[in-house]
Amino acid sequence: MEKIIGAQLAVEALKERNVDFIFSLSGGHITPIYQYLEGTDITIFDTRHEQAALFMAEAWGRMTRKPAVAMVTAGPGFTNALTGIASARLSNAPLVLIAGCVGLESREKLDLQDMSQLPVIEPMVKKALVCSIAERIPEYIDMAFRIAGGGRPGPVYLELPCDILNATVDMTKVKRIHTVVASKPVDRENAKKAIEMIREAKNPVVIAGSGAWYADAEKELIAFVEKTGMPAFTGGAGRGVIPDTHPLCFESSLAIRPGAGMMTLMTTDLVVFLGNRLSLFYIFGDIFPSTAKFIQVDILPEEIGRNRTVDLGIVSDLKSFLAEANAIIDENNLGASLREQFSPWVETVRAYEVAGKKQAAPDWNSDALPIHPMRLAREIDDFMNREDDIVVADGGDTSTWMGMTRTIRRGGHYLDYGLYGCLAVGIPYANAAKLLNPGKRVLLVTGDGSVGFNFMEFNTAIRKNLPIVVVIANDQAWGMIMHSQQLRMGHYLPNGTELGWVDYHKMVEALGGFGEMVERPEEIKPALERAFASGKTACINVRVDQTVISPGSVALANLGGYKAG
Repeated sequence: MEKIIGAQLAVEALKERNVDFIFSLSGGHITPIYQYLEGTDITIFDTRHEQAALFMAEAWGRMTRKPAVAMVTAGPGFTNALTGIASARLSNAPLVLIAGCVGLESREKLDLQDMSQLPVIEPMVKKALVCSIAERIPEYIDMAFRIAGGGRPGPVYLELPCDILNATVDMTKVKRIHTVVASKPVDRENAKKAIEMIREAKNPVVIAGSGAWYADAEKELIAFVEKTGMPAFTGGAGRGVIPDTHPLCFESSLAIRPGAGMMTLMTTDLVVFLGNRLSLFYIFGDIFPSTAKFIQVDILPEEIGRNRTVDLGIVSDLKSFLAEANAIIDENNLGASLREQFSPWVETVRAYEVAGKKQAAPDWNSDALPIHPMRLAREIDDFMNREDDIVVADGGDTSTWMGMTRTIRRGGHYLDYGLYGCLAVGIPYANAAKLLNPGKRVLLVTGDGSVGFNFMEFNTAIRKNLPIVVVIANDQAWGMIMHSQQLRMGHYLPNGTELGWVDYHKMVEALGGFGEMVERPEEIKPALERAFASGKTACINVRVDQTVISPGSVALANLGGYKAG
């Protein structure tokens, strides 16, 4: 009879979960799993740094809405993964991190790479698990996937000691569990209450967040907005669930976005807050009038009422809530009257949009030298104009400029670092996007500071034949820090802010990719055309104006209540 060891059980359980890729960097403590992955349909996607593996898994989970898998070795491999885990937690990415560790029998003996990993990561994940019995590995993998993908998605940690992976298994004690958890539907009475509150409003607004994307509720959301005639905004991973090009969608709910956002949110009398969080991006709820009524729908009960009193809090999967609300509108023939009721308000919001975009137009169309970063963002947005184009943003000021500009036509087609604000996500996110969508154009715009963290993931992209295009907005500085210091102190500190010019494009050429430098606005589009036509991993190094200050820099200068004067 063939001897079965724990690592083999782990691989079989991952196969049962239809895992396609495991994002990883090899190490001795996870070699047993690598051994049994050989010859299977699961591909080990190896990165140059564990942080990049976690960022790729985060992006994969965000785009597929299913738990992605990352795997790291003990000690340094584990600690290198922590930043990615923190990012995944705040972006609600479904992710299972499998980590090796020293054997149970070797703990406290000063074995190689020994550390107490569980207490470190436990506060950072939805659930932290350690399997200490080889026969129970399939149960723990099932548990990890259930928790990562159930309710509000998030990262789960599973630790597999190397002696458990190498242990011979008694197959009579193995349980093969594979459970799928259904979403919680909304109760009809609360859905009716929500519709009644909408009927009583004059200036309502719908704001859909990540929950709309993770619930796969695009069709239901669009139907809800069209039936009620309410203006809609999107935020976070919810960007694109109703396209920016929809006549009732007014793009991003960020107040700094040129358009209707700030004025609409400041003058509404009813907020329908769907799968979203009252975070910094809404000034912790203070951007809305204190007199405005508030409906919040979220799958996580403890999220409802954060930072603001909520008049109607509904715990529900968003797809279920919207389907119920749409049915109530149809059954009572409310659609026509609601659309007529809110038509004047929609026209007001349109006027806000026109005025807001008019203010930003000079920057979007600037011919200044060095290139204005808003002009760079606008050129990228114009070029990446296909419905299925994917744009990734990384960097402090650079993400701000792109977030203020990007037109998003589909959910899951724009990625940035969100609330965690972690630089270095860009190339791993873009690599994951291209791996998942080989037939789509993928472009990353990033700052020159942020691109340095995981620069060797250019090598990963080239090795794995992932022809992403990376545009570096090169202001030769940690721009957001430089500008926030200028606002706060009247000057910046050269140490810690100045980077100087670097020929990143030549470095990518040396790795085997395509490289080009751009110094004039009219050169941007032709460079993008050549980069995509090359069929290679590409880097366009763009010299941008160092003196332009973004709204993000202003916010950073005022961090903690300090007011820049």
